[in-house]
Amino acid sequence: MDTASGSSGAPSGEAQPERAPGAAPGAAPGATDVALPTTALILYDGQCGLCHHSVQWLIKRDQGRLRYAPLQGPTAAGLRARHPEIPETLESVVLLDEGRVHLRSKAFLHAARYLGRPWRWAYGLRWLPAFVINPLYRLIARYRYRWFGHYDECKLPTVDERARLLP
Repeated sequence: MDTASGSSGAPSGEAQPERAPGAAPGAAPGATDVALPTTALILYDGQCGLCHHSVQWLIKRDQGRLRYAPLQGPTAAGLRARHPEIPETLESVVLLDEGRVHLRSKAFLHAARYLGRPWRWAYGLRWLPAFVINPLYRLIARYRYRWFGHYDECKLPTVDERARLLP
């Protein structure tokens, strides 16, 4: 994207794709002008009770090294423009780390490297094949609202959490 010219790069007279309000010129449709994090980022279902509690658990143990954003928010929308492998559906937790996207159980195993001991040791299990570890993840994802509840809106963060949570 050419930020100096301020144009989208399309010749005048051609139809240009619709962008979300606040989207940068030349951005993919649906992308918003959100500062994307340079640190490891967890994308989660912001309305899921289990996801909310999992994020709270991670925040207490990640030593300030992870950021978090709901899959329903503008940060996730902006990242999908760059990483189409990030699903549109809400059944998968996503870890974006060093330009790589990790989904489902692999996201948690790769995120473990940012945790303190003994949780960090789970990072060693990242080599397990996804077909071995994802069936349990998929079962829990299917019934998570029934078992752990569902919020109509994302829960409001505490003052301490606000710097770690992205829109």
